[in-house]
Amino acid sequence: MRKSAVEALGTRAAILDRSVAIASMEGLEGLTIGRLATELSMSKSGVLGHFGSKQALQLAVLGRADEIFRAEVWEPARPAAPGLTRLRVLCEAWVSYLERQVFPGGCFFVAAAHEFDGRPGPVRDAVEARFDAWRERLAKEVRRAVDAGDLPAGTDPGRLVFELLGVAMALNHATQLHRDPHAATYARQAMKARLG
Repeated sequence: MRKSAVEALGTRAAILDRSVAIASMEGLEGLTIGRLATELSMSKSGVLGHFGSKQALQLAVLGRADEIFRAEVWEPARPAAPGLTRLRVLCEAWVSYLERQVFPGGCFFVAAAHEFDGRPGPVRDAVEARFDAWRERLAKEVRRAVDAGDLPAGTDPGRLVFELLGVAMALNHATQLHRDPHAATYARQAMKARLG
């Protein structure tokens, strides 16, 4: 790869990392090309040249946030035995991700969902697709746990995933809005009780 191409990739990565941090606190609509240019000592056209439009930047930021989430939550659980064991590891990694505030504004995707859930378009669709993929990942492990007899035969994967998402969203809310020092403990207890 030519030096200029490597430099361009490095610049794009720097723009995305700064954008993720800003959007985590101020929302995807809070991203402005001017602000990024100022903070990164670039021209506006230099920033825009890497993405083409604000919407393309927002979609790229969602992609980068997804990479971070997967590295923090999915990758630690991937080596675990499929089913209940992996589900428990996923839930612990998920709580840890929220507890450690990997994104300064809390869960990036919860914030993006609140920002875009009633606004049709490609950004909303991308947020929904990521939630759908996460829900399906969890449901797959629930089904495996049921098939292995580790969860009761009548367990509804959709309902259990709904409940786990509710706990995680409550944890995010309690941590971000109330700075509740007990929130992560409560979340762990709730998930443990639900998973048996």
